[in-house]
Amino acid sequence: MPRSCPQSSPNGWRRLFVDTDARVKPNALGAWRSVMATCNAPAGADDFVTRWLVLTRACVQPMTLTAAALAGLLAARAPGFNAGLFLLAAAGLLIAHGANNLLNDVFDERLGADTADYPRALYAPHPVLSGMSSRAAMVRAALLLNFADLAILMALVVARGWPIAVFALAGLFVSVGYAAPGLRLKKRALGEPGVFLVWGPLMVGGTYFSATGHLPWQVLADSIPYGLLCTAVLMGKHIDKLDWDRRLDVRTLPVRLGEARARNLTRGLMVGFYVAVVVLVVVGALPVPALLALLGLTRLRQAWPYLRRPRPAKPPPDFPVWPLWYAAVTFVHT
Repeated sequence: MPRSCPQSSPNGWRRLFVDTDARVKPNALGAWRSVMATCNAPAGADDFVTRWLVLTRACVQPMTLTAAALAGLLAARAPGFNAGLFLLAAAGLLIAHGANNLLNDVFDERLGADTADYPRALYAPHPVLSGMSSRAAMVRAALLLNFADLAILMALVVARGWPIAVFALAGLFVSVGYAAPGLRLKKRALGEPGVFLVWGPLMVGGTYFSATGHLPWQVLADSIPYGLLCTAVLMGKHIDKLDWDRRLDVRTLPVRLGEARARNLTRGLMVGFYVAVVVLVVVGALPVPALLALLGLTRLRQAWPYLRRPRPAKPPPDFPVWPLWYAAVTFVHT
């Protein structure tokens, strides 16, 4: 998933994102690749898969796929490993993430948070506001995905027992509660801790348990570094949206901290990933080859200057996800 962080020149962003010429109607594979790289479909790409990838914000699914892959790597040599159950659990995570993205867009649009001038509708087409879909169709699609996830959950519970349901329901509560009316965790500065919990212990721990039928403490500890990175991505996104969220009284953690301190915390989370990996190797919770993660320090070095200074007043050329800025930097690092 990670690519080299852009250099100082505007052309660095061309190397980061797929450059699809909007004047040429792309083939389907090129369109899908463009959506996964930029969250946007190239002009003229209107096939079903392309639209579905845009609607479900598939461009951020690599974060979930990485969580599942981490669990698989930890579980592969553990007693009781079942590759089929691992793949089933990984599929369940990806389906749940897609359904949650649909519901979040429905909730935010219905509550008036997502508008034509809000970042969600600026960095990529908002499904409802752009006319790509209707609110009712989005709800139907989310329900269909959740029914598929329910079938997967039942199969895993039969195979591994009731703890699977605990992981799934906890993840559902936090993920849906992020934007759902009544809870709105992101409005209470609980979205960031929620992401750490979901993409760390719940996804990694739940997938490991699905694959092996047991869950040692080391696996939960091993999920912490990746949870920190995913939290840094959400921090970056919330810093990008800070001015809009403040006006809407959406009290995300960056709104409460202010931009400068939020950027400091984001850098700390990214550094914390590497520190946590080293500590876990030293105490024996991670194998020595996990130190290969330290190669990512080169990406951290490239990302660091961007996180130390305010966002530019206008985007560099060929930057497709503006007004997101810090979110792009942290996502590339992750």
